Amino acid sequence: MKNITTITRRAIHELFKYGYTQYDYFFNSNNRITYRYYGRLDEIEFLKKLYPLDKMPGKYDGYENAEQDIFKHTVANDDYDFCWVFADERFELSNGDDTKLLDFLCAIFHPENRDENEQWYSFFERVNSLIKQDGYELYEESKISGRSVYAYRKISPEEIASNKFIPFSVRFKDTVDKSLTISKKMRGEIFNLFTHHNEIQQRTTETNMNYTIYSLEAMIEDVNEYYIPKAFTIQNKYEKTNNPEQFIMNNYPYMVFDAIELFAQYGNRTFPDELNLILKNHSFPFKLSGGKIERIRPIIKTNEIIKEAGLKELIDEASSLYQGSNVSDKRIAVEKLWDAFERLKTYYWSGNQKKSSIEKIIREISNSNDNFITLFDEEFRKLTDIGNNFRIRHHEMNKIDIIDNNYYEYFFHRCFALINLALKYLK
Repeated sequence: MKNITTITRRAIHELFKYGYTQYDYFFNSNNRITYRYYGRLDEIEFLKKLYPLDKMPGKYDGYENAEQDIFKHTVANDDYDFCWVFADERFELSNGDDTKLLDFLCAIFHPENRDENEQWYSFFERVNSLIKQDGYELYEESKISGRSVYAYRKISPEEIASNKFIPFSVRFKDTVDKSLTISKKMRGEIFNLFTHHNEIQQRTTETNMNYTIYSLEAMIEDVNEYYIPKAFTIQNKYEKTNNPEQFIMNNYPYMVFDAIELFAQYGNRTFPDELNLILKNHSFPFKLSGGKIERIRPIIKTNEIIKEAGLKELIDEASSLYQGSNVSDKRIAVEKLWDAFERLKTYYWSGNQKKSSIEKIIREISNSNDNFITLFDEEFRKLTDIGNNFRIRHHEMNKIDIIDNNYYEYFFHRCFALINLALKYLK
């Protein structure tokens, strides 16, 4: 997928190459702010964490691999332009799939790599502003030693057009999974957490009048910007309400998601962790990440030296899509994962039949144990039959329709399990 334009890619390259200008009011002068993309590491050390430099070709004759090439021109001679990597076609940052650039950007701002003593966060904000125009954003997915680890996700066309936050039910208004349920117990714990973080907020009216309001009431005010807040009454009527507790306790699950996302803008830095602990304790398959509710997705740790063209990209894209909270993304995720499964079968293809490649994969997975050879051979055959008989690929006709959206989760996890296992044994 190539949604990130050449214009954006060039702007990111130039940002790291030339930095940006910041006015210093104290000295009445402009300062040039720069940041090395490889942070606290040296350049080769950083790139080796992302690419198999010793297996990539050298750019010029006489160099056995990319590592030798880069050492010669960045250390020995130092005659490569600063930030040369963004334009080097081997790294696919200027011309490759979006995931290539996005993974690279996440690595730049990873706690193990970034330089905390430099202005990395100002570069993070500028990079995020650039890629948002093309439909992506970097967000805090997790923490290591209390420091933010960033991932990327798609943002809706409405968010791009309005340049403001769009709550869950509005983002996914046409494709929201209406089979979700949230127990009363969990709702109660969520509301209690809200009351714990219910602090006074300063707000300004359209006529520039200042006023104060508590976080819970501010959340309901925010809901009113998108739709009239409603909740179910004792008589099971869905009626307007300005009561935050009713809105959370007696509402559709995706409206509760709206409340969480809008309230998160007022909660302190501990709120996301406390909220996610509640969700985790209830084995709820969602979490609050970077201010948005996201489905918890399984992560396949793909080997960077996987040689099968497109395999890693398909797996990464499927995993990313599965994180989406709407049915459409799940359908596409399953389709992409089945495409990855077909690519996986040809991993050891060398001009022979696909069958020999599959047999070799099965031998490696099973450690040549006959019992497990039989088990995994049957699983390969069954997944192949599913792909051939059911309408996994939406464009295929004369297939068995998938009549229940919950089946997509079953198909995804079943195929995911075999691929994830196989990747641990590929050479």
